[in-house]
Amino acid sequence: MTFQLLRLQPDPAALATWATRHELLSPDGDYGYAFHALLHAAFGELAPKPLRYLGGRQGLLAYTSADLDALRLHAQMAAPDVARALGLDELDARPFPTVWNTGQRLAFEVRVRPVVRAKDGRERDAFLHAIGEDSESAPTAEHDTLAERATIYTGWLAKQLSPDGAARIIEARMDAFRLTRVMRKTGANGTGKRHTRFVCGPDTVFKGQLEVGDVEAFAGLLARGVGRHRAFGFGMLLLRPASTC
Repeated sequence: MTFQLLRLQPDPAALATWATRHELLSPDGDYGYAFHALLHAAFGELAPKPLRYLGGRQGLLAYTSADLDALRLHAQMAAPDVARALGLDELDARPFPTVWNTGQRLAFEVRVRPVVRAKDGRERDAFLHAIGEDSESAPTAEHDTLAERATIYTGWLAKQLSPDGAARIIEARMDAFRLTRVMRKTGANGTGKRHTRFVCGPDTVFKGQLEVGDVEAFAGLLARGVGRHRAFGFGMLLLRPASTC
Protein backbone atom coordinates (compact mmCIF):
# COMPACT_ATOMS: atom_id res chain seq x y z
CA MET A 1 0.00 0.00 0.00
CA THR A 2 1.25 3.47 -0.88
CA PHE A 3 1.08 5.80 2.09
CA GLN A 4 2.50 9.30 1.96
CA LEU A 5 3.09 12.17 4.32
CA LEU A 6 2.14 15.23 2.28
CA ARG A 7 3.35 18.75 3.03
CA LEU A 8 2.12 22.05 1.63
CA GLN A 9 3.21 25.58 2.44
CA PRO A 10 0.06 27.74 2.21
CA ASP A 11 0.53 31.45 1.63
CA PRO A 12 -1.01 33.09 4.73
CA ALA A 13 -2.19 36.24 2.92
CA ALA A 14 -3.63 34.33 -0.06
CA LEU A 15 -5.24 31.81 2.30
CA ALA A 16 -6.93 34.53 4.37
CA THR A 17 -8.12 36.31 1.22
CA TRP A 18 -9.55 33.11 -0.31
CA ALA A 19 -11.25 32.01 2.92
CA THR A 20 -12.77 35.46 3.47
CA ARG A 21 -13.99 35.81 -0.11
CA HIS A 22 -15.67 32.41 0.01
CA GLU A 23 -17.03 33.02 3.55
CA LEU A 24 -15.27 29.96 4.93
CA LEU A 25 -13.54 31.45 7.95
CA SER A 26 -14.99 30.82 11.38
CA PRO A 27 -15.46 33.67 13.91
CA ASP A 28 -12.48 32.27 15.84
CA GLY A 29 -10.23 32.26 12.78
CA ASP A 30 -10.30 28.48 12.28
CA TYR A 31 -9.26 27.52 8.73
CA GLY A 32 -10.56 23.96 8.93
CA TYR A 33 -13.45 24.35 6.50
CA ALA A 34 -11.37 26.53 4.18
CA PHE A 35 -8.72 23.81 3.91
CA HIS A 36 -11.43 21.20 3.40
CA ALA A 37 -12.81 23.21 0.47
CA LEU A 38 -9.39 24.11 -0.94
CA LEU A 39 -8.12 20.54 -0.92
CA HIS A 40 -11.26 19.33 -2.67
CA ALA A 41 -10.93 22.15 -5.21
CA ALA A 42 -7.33 21.12 -5.88
CA PHE A 43 -7.51 17.32 -5.67
CA GLY A 44 -11.18 16.33 -5.96
CA GLU A 45 -11.82 12.83 -4.61
CA LEU A 46 -8.09 12.49 -3.91
CA ALA A 47 -8.21 15.25 -1.27
CA PRO A 48 -5.97 14.07 1.57
CA LYS A 49 -7.11 13.57 5.15
CA PRO A 50 -6.56 13.59 8.05
CA LEU A 51 -4.67 16.88 8.03
CA ARG A 52 -3.08 19.36 10.41
CA TYR A 53 -2.30 23.03 9.83
CA LEU A 54 0.67 24.07 11.91
CA GLY A 55 0.72 27.73 10.95
CA GLY A 56 2.51 29.93 8.47
CA ARG A 57 6.01 28.65 9.23
CA GLN A 58 5.40 24.89 9.42
CA GLY A 59 2.60 24.63 6.89
CA LEU A 60 0.00 21.95 6.26
CA LEU A 61 0.59 18.22 6.79
CA ALA A 62 -1.70 15.42 5.64
CA TYR A 63 -1.68 11.69 5.09
CA THR A 64 -2.70 10.23 1.76
CA SER A 65 -2.75 6.86 0.05
CA ALA A 66 -3.16 8.52 -3.37
CA ASP A 67 -0.46 8.26 -6.02
CA LEU A 68 1.88 11.25 -5.82
CA ASP A 69 1.99 11.71 -9.60
CA ALA A 70 -1.82 11.85 -9.68
CA LEU A 71 -1.82 14.49 -6.93
CA ARG A 72 0.74 16.59 -8.82
CA LEU A 73 -1.31 16.33 -12.02
CA HIS A 74 -4.38 17.60 -10.14
CA ALA A 75 -2.28 20.39 -8.60
CA GLN A 76 -1.13 21.55 -12.04
CA MET A 77 -4.75 22.00 -13.10
CA ALA A 78 -5.92 23.87 -9.99
CA ALA A 79 -7.19 27.44 -10.30
CA PRO A 80 -4.51 30.09 -9.67
CA ASP A 81 -6.10 31.40 -6.47
CA VAL A 82 -6.42 27.86 -5.07
CA ALA A 83 -2.80 27.13 -5.99
CA ARG A 84 -1.57 30.30 -4.29
CA ALA A 85 -3.64 29.74 -1.15
CA LEU A 86 -2.39 26.15 -0.72
CA GLY A 87 1.13 26.72 -2.02
CA LEU A 88 0.75 23.94 -4.59
CA ASP A 89 3.99 24.89 -6.33
CA GLU A 90 5.80 23.58 -3.25
CA LEU A 91 3.85 20.33 -2.89
CA ASP A 92 6.14 17.78 -1.30
CA ALA A 93 5.69 14.25 0.00
CA ARG A 94 7.63 11.28 1.26
CA PRO A 95 6.73 7.66 1.92
CA PHE A 96 5.49 7.04 5.46
CA PRO A 97 5.80 3.67 7.24
CA THR A 98 3.03 1.16 6.70
CA VAL A 99 4.60 -1.68 8.68
CA TRP A 100 4.66 -1.50 12.47
CA ASN A 101 5.65 -3.87 15.25
CA THR A 102 3.43 -4.99 18.07
CA GLY A 103 4.76 -3.41 21.26
CA GLN A 104 6.55 -0.64 19.37
CA ARG A 105 6.57 2.62 21.31
CA LEU A 106 6.10 5.93 19.54
CA ALA A 107 5.90 9.53 20.61
CA PHE A 108 2.74 11.19 19.33
CA GLU A 109 1.04 14.52 18.99
CA VAL A 110 -2.57 14.94 17.93
CA ARG A 111 -5.09 17.75 17.73
CA VAL A 112 -8.56 16.43 18.49
CA ARG A 113 -12.11 17.55 19.09
CA PRO A 114 -13.22 15.31 21.99
CA VAL A 115 -16.94 15.02 21.37
CA VAL A 116 -19.52 12.25 21.69
CA ARG A 117 -22.95 11.60 20.25
CA ALA A 118 -25.71 12.16 22.80
CA LYS A 119 -28.91 10.11 22.85
CA ASP A 120 -30.70 12.83 20.89
CA GLY A 121 -28.10 12.59 18.12
CA ARG A 122 -26.39 15.89 18.94
CA GLU A 123 -22.64 16.17 19.15
CA ARG A 124 -21.57 17.09 22.69
CA ASP A 125 -18.39 18.03 24.46
CA ALA A 126 -17.14 14.78 26.05
CA PHE A 127 -16.42 16.66 29.29
CA LEU A 128 -19.93 18.10 29.60
CA HIS A 129 -21.42 14.76 28.65
CA ALA A 130 -19.41 12.98 31.34
CA ILE A 131 -20.35 15.37 34.15
CA GLY A 132 -23.99 15.52 33.09
CA GLU A 133 -24.13 19.24 32.28
CA ASP A 134 -26.90 20.32 29.90
CA SER A 135 -25.22 23.56 28.84
CA GLU A 136 -22.68 23.44 26.02
CA SER A 137 -20.73 26.44 27.22
CA ALA A 138 -21.19 27.03 30.96
CA PRO A 139 -20.36 24.10 33.25
CA THR A 140 -20.67 24.75 36.96
CA ALA A 141 -17.57 26.12 38.68
CA GLU A 142 -17.08 22.99 40.80
CA HIS A 143 -16.47 20.93 37.65
CA ASP A 144 -14.83 23.48 35.35
CA THR A 145 -11.18 22.70 35.96
CA LEU A 146 -8.51 21.93 33.39
CA ALA A 147 -7.39 18.93 35.44
CA GLU A 148 -10.83 17.33 35.26
CA ARG A 149 -11.16 18.15 31.58
CA ALA A 150 -7.75 16.62 30.92
CA THR A 151 -8.69 13.42 32.74
CA ILE A 152 -11.94 13.02 30.81
CA TYR A 153 -10.41 13.94 27.46
CA THR A 154 -7.52 11.53 28.04
CA GLY A 155 -10.02 8.74 28.66
CA TRP A 156 -11.83 9.72 25.47
CA LEU A 157 -8.55 9.64 23.54
CA ALA A 158 -7.66 6.21 24.92
CA LYS A 159 -10.96 4.84 23.58
CA GLN A 160 -10.30 6.37 20.16
CA LEU A 161 -6.92 4.62 19.94
CA SER A 162 -8.08 1.24 21.23
CA PRO A 163 -10.60 -0.15 18.66
CA ASP A 164 -9.47 -3.55 17.39
CA GLY A 165 -6.49 -3.25 19.72
CA ALA A 166 -4.79 -0.64 17.54
CA ALA A 167 -2.81 1.11 20.28
CA ARG A 168 -2.77 2.00 23.94
CA ILE A 169 -1.61 5.17 25.64
CA ILE A 170 1.51 4.86 27.78
CA GLU A 171 1.37 8.48 28.90
CA ALA A 172 -0.41 11.57 27.62
CA ARG A 173 -0.74 15.19 28.60
CA MET A 174 -3.12 17.83 27.36
CA ASP A 175 -0.71 20.35 25.87
CA ALA A 176 -3.34 22.89 24.77
CA PHE A 177 -7.05 23.47 25.25
CA ARG A 178 -9.58 26.04 24.14
CA LEU A 179 -13.21 26.23 23.10
CA THR A 180 -13.55 27.13 19.44
CA ARG A 181 -16.32 27.64 16.94
CA VAL A 182 -15.93 25.65 13.74
CA MET A 183 -17.89 26.11 10.54
CA ARG A 184 -20.08 23.39 9.15
CA LYS A 185 -22.46 23.32 6.17
CA THR A 186 -25.93 21.80 6.35
CA GLY A 187 -28.44 20.83 3.68
CA ALA A 188 -29.23 23.20 0.83
CA ASN A 189 -32.19 25.56 1.02
CA GLY A 190 -34.67 26.32 -1.74
CA THR A 191 -32.11 28.39 -3.65
CA GLY A 192 -29.56 25.58 -3.64
CA LYS A 193 -27.30 27.38 -1.17
CA ARG A 194 -26.18 25.39 1.84
CA HIS A 195 -26.80 26.74 5.32
CA THR A 196 -23.80 27.73 7.42
CA ARG A 197 -23.67 27.08 11.13
CA PHE A 198 -20.96 27.49 13.75
CA VAL A 199 -20.49 24.79 16.36
CA CYS A 200 -18.70 25.51 19.63
CA GLY A 201 -16.67 22.72 21.17
CA PRO A 202 -13.38 21.59 22.67
CA ASP A 203 -10.19 21.99 20.67
CA THR A 204 -7.29 20.14 22.31
CA VAL A 205 -3.73 19.06 21.55
CA PHE A 206 -2.33 15.96 23.23
CA LYS A 207 1.29 14.88 23.38
CA GLY A 208 2.65 11.67 24.81
CA GLN A 209 3.68 8.11 24.05
CA LEU A 210 1.69 5.17 22.75
CA GLU A 211 2.31 1.48 22.22
CA VAL A 212 1.32 -0.24 18.98
CA GLY A 213 -1.05 -3.17 19.45
CA ASP A 214 -2.55 -4.87 16.42
CA VAL A 215 -0.36 -3.71 13.55
CA GLU A 216 -3.06 -3.75 10.85
CA ALA A 217 -5.51 -1.91 13.09
CA PHE A 218 -2.84 0.68 13.90
CA ALA A 219 -2.07 1.27 10.22
CA GLY A 220 -5.79 1.74 9.63
CA LEU A 221 -6.09 4.16 12.54
CA LEU A 222 -3.20 6.23 11.22
CA ALA A 223 -4.76 6.47 7.76
CA ARG A 224 -8.25 7.15 9.11
CA GLY A 225 -7.38 9.59 11.89
CA VAL A 226 -8.62 10.01 15.46
CA GLY A 227 -12.14 11.07 16.35
CA ARG A 228 -14.43 13.28 14.30
CA HIS A 229 -13.83 16.28 12.00
CA ARG A 230 -10.81 14.60 10.42
CA ALA A 231 -11.29 16.43 7.12
CA PHE A 232 -11.22 19.77 8.94
CA GLY A 233 -7.83 19.75 10.65
CA PHE A 234 -8.41 17.33 13.54
CA GLY A 235 -7.32 13.76 14.20
CA MET A 236 -3.94 13.50 12.44
CA LEU A 237 -1.54 11.42 14.52
CA LEU A 238 1.94 12.93 14.21
CA LEU A 239 4.54 10.31 15.16
CA ARG A 240 8.22 10.08 15.91
CA PRO A 241 10.49 7.57 17.65
CA ALA A 242 9.77 7.45 21.38
CA SER A 243 13.44 8.02 22.19
CA THR A 244 13.17 11.63 20.92
CA CYS A 245 10.19 12.51 23.14
